[in-house]
Amino acid sequence: MTDSIICAPMRVEARAIRRGLRSSADPPEVLRTGYGTARAADRAGELKAIPFGRMVVMGVGAGLTTDLTPGDLVVGTEVGLASCPSAPLLAGELRRAGLSARTGRITTVDHLIRSSERANLAADGILLADMESAPLALAAGDRPVAVIRAVSDTPRHPVAGIVSGGLAALRALRAAAPVAERWAAACAPRQVLLAGPRSFCAGVDRAIEIVERALELQGAPVYVRKQIVHNTRVVGDLESRGAVFVDELDQVPDGATVVFSAHGVSPMVRAEAARRGLAVIDATCPLVSKVHAEARRFAADGYTLALIGHAGHEEVEGTMGEAPSSTVLVQTPEDVARLRPQDGDRIAYLMQTTLSVDEAAEVSGALRERFPGVRAPGSDDICYATTNRQVAVRAVAAESDLVLVAGSANSSNSVRLVETCERAGTPAHLIDGAADIQLSWLTGVSTIGLTAGASAPPAVVEEIISALSGLGPLSVSERVTTTESIRFGLPKEVRQ
Repeated sequence: MTDSIICAPMRVEARAIRRGLRSSADPPEVLRTGYGTARAADRAGELKAIPFGRMVVMGVGAGLTTDLTPGDLVVGTEVGLASCPSAPLLAGELRRAGLSARTGRITTVDHLIRSSERANLAADGILLADMESAPLALAAGDRPVAVIRAVSDTPRHPVAGIVSGGLAALRALRAAAPVAERWAAACAPRQVLLAGPRSFCAGVDRAIEIVERALELQGAPVYVRKQIVHNTRVVGDLESRGAVFVDELDQVPDGATVVFSAHGVSPMVRAEAARRGLAVIDATCPLVSKVHAEARRFAADGYTLALIGHAGHEEVEGTMGEAPSSTVLVQTPEDVARLRPQDGDRIAYLMQTTLSVDEAAEVSGALRERFPGVRAPGSDDICYATTNRQVAVRAVAAESDLVLVAGSANSSNSVRLVETCERAGTPAHLIDGAADIQLSWLTGVSTIGLTAGASAPPAVVEEIISALSGLGPLSVSERVTTTESIRFGLPKEVRQ
């Protein structure tokens, strides 16, 4: 059986692709399938009888939108009646190779596209038109299929400029060929183990709902100090609906509404908001508010407060602001060794809520060893959701070759999930979405663990599963270690 085939309609396209594969030890077979819909349909009938494992269709095409440029690549998500769910994976890999690549719908027509047709097709959500891809892609049947088309002409660079545009497109095809080969190598049957619980926690749900309700009740803009939660998808979605994210309050107009993020703020920030006459809606997670209250209590009782956390994190900055003269940040056991409290008998500790359980235990253990009488928080500071997700991901890591963690790079709880897997001896990667998955990670991997940080939307997990399904048969099962039913109430400003 031929493992992988690349279909190229014209000789010049096939030649460019073969040149791109020249350095490969065992390149996929490149088949010239013929120009136009009739020849493509005939070849598709022949391909159905060939026992290949996976197919890539490559060639040039007409860009339909004004933001495309000759030489850009369009990776098909839907190509006629064929679906190509792994398109985000392939497009991400093309971009990492330095190429301009987008995902979108591709249509196949039986003639060279006319200028008058471009706008109508683009209005239907189609990015590119060609004359061969749809019947060829359908010939793959239930086997993995991908379609990569290089733009030769666009509304701004019409067919009259097809020579220069065609050369740019052929160069792009040549550069894309090794990436197509990597996609083919990543195709295989796999299973995905979902960690449960995963994704949004009660504090994140509450914070997002607060911004959404503020927009509904007051209209845009609603200002938010810092990211409401640490996730690029969430922030981007709220921005599109009228939320304005700022770093500091001096960027908020006097008298405007401002939402404090889930990570909390210091009393200094609250005082500045009051001085400016800002209408404040506080989305601080109640579990973070609990830590703030503990900090004030320990400081009032004359304790030196060791705050276990990460420098620069917004939650840490807010907590330290509650008692700045009494609080010392400790990130490691070495920091504990350097502590010089005025009274070693009056020292207490608190924790950032999104720490790794193992990391926090190591530092708190060092504190107890050095200061046997150290006061601990009244109840565990680490968020229940952080702990639950770490326990769940540890369970799937034990059965997985690789773990993917959906979450943004500035999300502390998501980063801790990666570290939890690595401590367990399982490779893990933090990704914002399917496009961040590097195809080389999947080589030799038959079982993938999948989870999401407490600030990552559930839809991202669904997107990742869909993309992986485009690489071959995929079975999905779940490992649930606990269930969560906690809900936090909304502040009075957004109750209806």
